Amino acid sequence: MASKNSSSAFKLITLLTIIVFAAIAIIVVISSNNKEESNDNDIVYDQSPSIKGQPVLGEEAAPVQVVEFGDFKCPACKAWGENIYPQLVEDYVNTGKVQFSYMNVLFHGDESKLGSVAAEAVLNIEPDSYWDFHKGLFAKQPGDDHDSQWLTMDAINEVAGETTSIAPEALLAEMQTKEVIEAVNVDTTLVNEYEVQLTPSIMINDKMLEDPFDYEQIKRLIDQALEEQE
Repeated sequence: MASKNSSSAFKLITLLTIIVFAAIAIIVVISSNNKEESNDNDIVYDQSPSIKGQPVLGEEAAPVQVVEFGDFKCPACKAWGENIYPQLVEDYVNTGKVQFSYMNVLFHGDESKLGSVAAEAVLNIEPDSYWDFHKGLFAKQPGDDHDSQWLTMDAINEVAGETTSIAPEALLAEMQTKEVIEAVNVDTTLVNEYEVQLTPSIMINDKMLEDPFDYEQIKRLIDQALEEQE
C-alpha cells in the first residue's frame, strides 16, 4: 500500500513539474512581444512600426522603411544625425529606395517632451519646414554640457525663427493643442511596444539594429530587404 501511494505521489509531482515548466515557457513566449533575435543579434518583430502621421522623408512608394527612435536631448542621436543620417539619405532616401521617419523618445524628461511637442507643432503648421527645424534643434544641442538645461522655449523660438516662418505665439499655441499632445503620446506608445531602451534606436522594416552606428550593417540589411522586394 505504501509503495502504491509513493508511486502515485511521484507521478503527481512529475505531472505538476511538467505543468509548471510549460507555464513558464508560455510566459516567456508572451513576454517576448513577438520578437526574436536574428543571427547577427538584431531583433526581429512581427511587423514594422506604423508611420501614420509621422514626419517622413523620401518617396511614399519606397520599398524599405527606416525608423529612428530619437531624443532631441540625446548626444548619441546628435552624433548619429551628423555621421550616419547624411550618408543614409544620400545612398538610399534620395535614390527612392528608403522612406525615413523619426519618432520621439522622452528619456530626458521635460526638455525631451518640450522639444518633441515643438517639433510636432512645426510638422502640423508648416510640414515642409519640419526637417530643417529637426536638424536645427539637434544643432542647438551643446557639444560639451548637453545635460545642462538648454532645450528651452527661447532655444525653440530661435531655431524656429531660423528654419520656419512660424510666429512664436502661433508655435506656442499649436504646442498646447490636443492633436500635438496625442501625436507625442502615439510615439511613446510605440517606444513601449518596441521596447526601446536606448537612443538612437534604428529599425529597418521589422528589424531593430543592435548597433545603430554600424553603417555597413545598415547597408546590408537595406540591400537585403531590397532584394526581397524584387
